[in-house]
Amino acid sequence: MVPELALPEGGEWIVILVIVVLLFGAKKLPELTRNAARAMKEFDKARHGDDDETPAQVTQAAQPPMDGSERRVDLEGGGTKGSSQ
Repeated sequence: MVPELALPEGGEWIVILVIVVLLFGAKKLPELTRNAARAMKEFDKARHGDDDETPAQVTQAAQPPMDGSERRVDLEGGGTKGSSQ
């Protein structure tokens, strides 16, 4: 029979915290928590379907500029060239 998994209690959390500090170092912990918070916010946005961009902004960003200022990248030479070629 498999015993039920229980969440850590009291002193177990302290041991887990000490292990995390030893693994990542005290300087990295704020960065790790910030990244975890950002990831949770992005997940909530995606789950609820909240988009930062409206459909008009998406289609406007997808269209190239009409003033002839578009530039092409020369993959063989590595430089940029104007559209006049």
